Amino acid sequence: MLTISAQTARRYVLGKQGLWPGRRWKGKKGTVQAIHACEAVQLDPLNVFSRSQDIVLHSRVLEYKPEYLYELAYQERQFFDYGGGLFMYPMSELPYFRVHMERRSHEKRVENFALSNPELFEQVRAELRTRGPLGNRNLDGNRVAWNYRGRKDTSLALFDMWLSGELMIHHREGFERVYDFRENIAPEKFDYAAEEKDAEEFFARKAVSFHGLLREAGMRISLEYDMQRKYGRDEASRLLEGWIESGMFARVQVPGRRENFLVLGEDLPLLESLEKGKIPNPWKAKETTTLKEVTFLSPLDIVSARGRAKKLFGLEYKWEVYTPAQKRRWGYYVLPILYGDDLVARLDPKLDRKTMTLEILGFWYEDDAPIKEPTFAKALAKGLIRFANLVGAKKLDIRSINPAVLRNVIKRILREESELV
Repeated sequence: MLTISAQTARRYVLGKQGLWPGRRWKGKKGTVQAIHACEAVQLDPLNVFSRSQDIVLHSRVLEYKPEYLYELAYQERQFFDYGGGLFMYPMSELPYFRVHMERRSHEKRVENFALSNPELFEQVRAELRTRGPLGNRNLDGNRVAWNYRGRKDTSLALFDMWLSGELMIHHREGFERVYDFRENIAPEKFDYAAEEKDAEEFFARKAVSFHGLLREAGMRISLEYDMQRKYGRDEASRLLEGWIESGMFARVQVPGRRENFLVLGEDLPLLESLEKGKIPNPWKAKETTTLKEVTFLSPLDIVSARGRAKKLFGLEYKWEVYTPAQKRRWGYYVLPILYGDDLVARLDPKLDRKTMTLEILGFWYEDDAPIKEPTFAKALAKGLIRFANLVGAKKLDIRSINPAVLRNVIKRILREESELV
């Protein structure tokens, strides 16, 4: 079993996700490449200064524009969004998701609701056939008790028909879904259901590729969700050993971590190169590196979300948007800061849309963060400039950034390289 250093583990996960050593994709074409390489991008409706998905893509793609994602998904049909934990996926993967979707239609809650309300579902189908793509607000349904899927029975029907694959998202108005029948949206060449064995292997590989390093124990959990069925320990173990024997996966260990991790077998040369301190050629940054310009990560970025910031980087991080204000340790929408191959700090930005001022409400750094080094101050300043451009800010308020020596260097660079002060 291959043993890799903690630094190699960090760099591998960051590099697989296109974050290290810097942005290697550019523009709209690069956005397509980034989503494919990352396997999926999680979507979220909150827009404090920019939506999570746009922060994710901005951190990976030079000259990224938020309109690219909707154009690629809803006009060009290169991607589709799906799932309770909402993600954007390549359209070419639809045949495998059709297996998952069909099984979701037999999920107890979904099936019981559909069987108990056949006239409601037929009414929704008739409206879609007659009127074309529709959103929740376009249908006059009956009010239901509070449900996060909707406040009307027609909204619940639309959601369950989407979850089951009968409908897909035609487009979004803001962030609101507008639905249509799958056959009216999906390209014909992708509108079929894959064989179960093929879907099983696909989802297993995708889970490992998405995480970079997937805990071996996590494979069974992942399979059960993606395939929508239970796997006994013996069955899951037998499948995994077969995939390892075939070379699809390999096991690795990281010092200080008790569990084994799975990586793609094809990535073993990458890991060996990283262990030697080399940067793989396909990962070379296009314009600048994370040592010369920090990158701000989305709260939902797979490299740092759900406890991974602590495990991979030693950074205590929690997305506190749903934490009561009096219990927050940091702030409402705090972003981890990537410098080089490490997460060294966090900041809490907010966009004042009246004055278009990007306000940094809080800045917290780790004990080993190089806050007194001019190179870090310059990298932080450049990262702030690029981020301000993403959100369309005209001014930048950095009064909360301390220590003063760091803030003063940032101010000087902002004056020299931007019009944000």
